[in-house]
Amino acid sequence: MKIYLVGGAIRDYLLNIKVTDKDWVVIGSNIKLMLKLGFKLVGKDFPVFLHPKTHEEYALARTEYKFGHGYKGFKYYVSPKITLKEDLLRRDLTINAIAQDELGNFYDPFNGLKDIKNRLLKHVSSSFKDDPLRVLRVARFAAKLKYLNFRIHDSTLELMKIMSNSGELSYLKPERIWKETYNALQSQNPQIFFQILKKCDALSIIFPEIDQLYGIPAPLKWHPEVDTGIHTMLTLKIISKLTNNVSTRFAALCHDLGKGLTPKKIWPRHPGHGKAGISLIKKLCKKLKIPNNIKNLSILAAQIHDIIHDIHNQKAEDILNIYNIIDAWRKPERVKQIALISEADARGRLTLELMKYKQGQYFIDIYKYISKINIKDIINNPLLKGIDINQKIQDERLKLLKYFLKLKN
Repeated sequence: MKIYLVGGAIRDYLLNIKVTDKDWVVIGSNIKLMLKLGFKLVGKDFPVFLHPKTHEEYALARTEYKFGHGYKGFKYYVSPKITLKEDLLRRDLTINAIAQDELGNFYDPFNGLKDIKNRLLKHVSSSFKDDPLRVLRVARFAAKLKYLNFRIHDSTLELMKIMSNSGELSYLKPERIWKETYNALQSQNPQIFFQILKKCDALSIIFPEIDQLYGIPAPLKWHPEVDTGIHTMLTLKIISKLTNNVSTRFAALCHDLGKGLTPKKIWPRHPGHGKAGISLIKKLCKKLKIPNNIKNLSILAAQIHDIIHDIHNQKAEDILNIYNIIDAWRKPERVKQIALISEADARGRLTLELMKYKQGQYFIDIYKYISKINIKDIINNPLLKGIDINQKIQDERLKLLKYFLKLKN
């Protein structure tokens, strides 16, 4: 029996990325022997074990072949006779098909070490096309490793395009799509994930709401890039420099979805696109089973992002209403989230990436100032008995807000 460290742990170690999980493959063993050694069997589809002390995953070497559609359309074969090379052959990318023995020696039958050096994402074999999830995985790796100048090999990108046009992507489970998307949104360059999906014809299948934004014009005066799809990617790029929060990044991604519903006859204008986008956001989040907190923020951002651009010209009553709409009193984090999304929208335009966006901080400053009122004092004031407490609180907030605006003007 021989044990090798495999996959992402080796890749990340070689790239000086913090290793968070270690996966091991076991050659020349079987279930009975593993259980005898104290390993705990946890695999449902194929034998995977947890180490009795480290709790890291150990999988018996296996081969697989495609017989149906989607993730469940695989048959797995496990045997002590399966070689390390045969096990590595079934993996997706060469940089994930490197093994290391207990002495630190690398086993690299598919030149993964060379591809790491050359910053290439390249499929191991033609069996890559058997798993449609790999289209999303490679796009996600491209986003994750963009800062290290990794690129997808032309032949791999071509294979991804073939897979996208085969109909196989329609068999992917929503949970698996969202997991890959969520991980991509955590990367330094999540816009690369969606750009790659667009490049290999997958975006129209996985995210048609985003794909349809490409080719839709916006006024040149406000959008030098003109194309709404390009603007959306620029917005995602900017928001990812402003915050690591996935909810905020996703909401920024969805802020202009409503422009996909604007009638062509009034292009490049898009009146009411914020509210129009709500139905598309709800549909997308329901389809991919996206958590409610992310959906709700996305809806609010679509409604409000344009108003923040003009915050200096808004009436006190209208500004207070914005805080009420986003439920800022119970969810104060939303104030900064909305401010950042509006900033990303403003700066997510060609030639405007470095512009100063004072409106966002102004929106935050107003909230901080009017949050000074002591709610408990109002509630406990005996002189206010019988008075509508909520209305009194609103009145006090409005009074402070007007005073703040007077000071600033």
